[in-house]
Amino acid sequence: MGPSFIPLSHKVAKDPIGHKLGLILTMTMSLLEFTKNVSQLTILLYFASLVSAHPHHGHGGNSEAPIDAILWIHIAVQLVIWGGIFGIGMVLGITRSKWHVPVQSFAYLMTAAGYILGHSHKGRSFAESAHGRVANFILFPLSAQLALGIYLKLHIHEQTIRPWAVVAHGIIGKSWLVIGWTQMLLGVVVLRGYCGKEELGQCLAHYIMGSAFIGYGVLLAVVLLAGGGRIWYGKRWRDGGKGEKVVSPRSQEWWDGWEQGIINTFTEHHGPLNKWSHKDMQHTTLGVIWWAGGALAVFLARNGKRTVVPALIIIVTGWAMSSHSQAMEISTKVHGIFGVVLMSAGAARIIEITFVLKDAASISDDESTRPSRNAKPVEIQAFQHLPPFLLVAGGILFMSATDEELKAVEGIEMDHVTYILLMLSIGFVIYLYANLLLHIYATSGRNSTGKKQSESTAGYTPLLFMSILRWLLALLRQPQHSRRRQRILEGPWVWKETTFTK
Repeated sequence: MGPSFIPLSHKVAKDPIGHKLGLILTMTMSLLEFTKNVSQLTILLYFASLVSAHPHHGHGGNSEAPIDAILWIHIAVQLVIWGGIFGIGMVLGITRSKWHVPVQSFAYLMTAAGYILGHSHKGRSFAESAHGRVANFILFPLSAQLALGIYLKLHIHEQTIRPWAVVAHGIIGKSWLVIGWTQMLLGVVVLRGYCGKEELGQCLAHYIMGSAFIGYGVLLAVVLLAGGGRIWYGKRWRDGGKGEKVVSPRSQEWWDGWEQGIINTFTEHHGPLNKWSHKDMQHTTLGVIWWAGGALAVFLARNGKRTVVPALIIIVTGWAMSSHSQAMEISTKVHGIFGVVLMSAGAARIIEITFVLKDAASISDDESTRPSRNAKPVEIQAFQHLPPFLLVAGGILFMSATDEELKAVEGIEMDHVTYILLMLSIGFVIYLYANLLLHIYATSGRNSTGKKQSESTAGYTPLLFMSILRWLLALLRQPQHSRRRQRILEGPWVWKETTFTK
């Protein structure tokens, strides 16, 4: 083993008021200069990437040219980073793991490389699109997250600004999954040339509702694996992070009822009110039944009780989708399988609530059949993974059932069985990724069963830059000829002699 480093910690000496004001002014100017340098670097990188862009990001585009290797590398890099690494780094940040900073730093570097590659390729060019505009927008939360991360590493303003910076850092960090999912979808749309003006409404309906089903399935998995079947509230915003989490008195179905009755109800009919087709009427009546069923679910699920009404709504929705009239045969078959998967998800949810959990929030040691806030959950049963996975698979199938996508499938002479199997494979991968993140959450950082990290170092990896910066700040706090100042001048770190090995 080699020697380890321990940063010096120093208390502010009792200096005259004028000297203190001078030190405060010096520190403030140093921090402002550092912030200015970071901002300048970010702006320079941004404009450099814009300068390197060529006309394929203008109003025109050449969709007939082949895709070159650089663009394929851009797609692969961004898929791995936004579809994998950023999510892992987010979870490591939640658990205060020491690997959070290295993982997110790697993700930042690869994102910058992917951004430059996206503006450097030859071959196929694309018209101005939402994918490009969102890519430029992402630069702002990325820069804000980077600046907040550096600020938090300084450990200053502990009682004033820092608590708010922690909240902002967490909110931005937890948004990467949604931002990454949205940007990847927009990338597929641009690459394939989908969602023109005439098809935009159908694209929005399929992609938004399909993503909602996937998100619903993932949230059920989170409640199942991370919450033991219960929804937990955190009290960190009240007491600076020292409070314990408490279980929600509401059951999962109470929340489901509000989501189905409010959000789903008003996302169905978007066409002109004076022109109604059979599809318009079917979609609108789905909104009506979601409102009625959601209201019933909220009422029956009061006082923490379980109910099967949200699952019944999913079954009815699946039946309606499987009977949806379609113009193409392959579209009819894909919608039919989507309906079957959705009905299976609802049926599995009813079986889980009624027979597996027996109306309890989770399986408890005493085999309780009543909702219990204190029952200790045991190992999750295999059947309980079925409802969330089927919801994820159903969401993928619905997103892949637009007319443009299915016309492209027919154009390459692929049958519906092959296409559905490919989509279900994507569903398996997404659910695998969700379970991987939940496993990392349960086994990393402060949730690890191994050696517990100390409060002072948990979640932080020592970086040379931050060590030198803390050393400079400690040096500025000391009087000109003090003994402590001479000791600090020996170096930013001292050796811990007990760690030497012979």
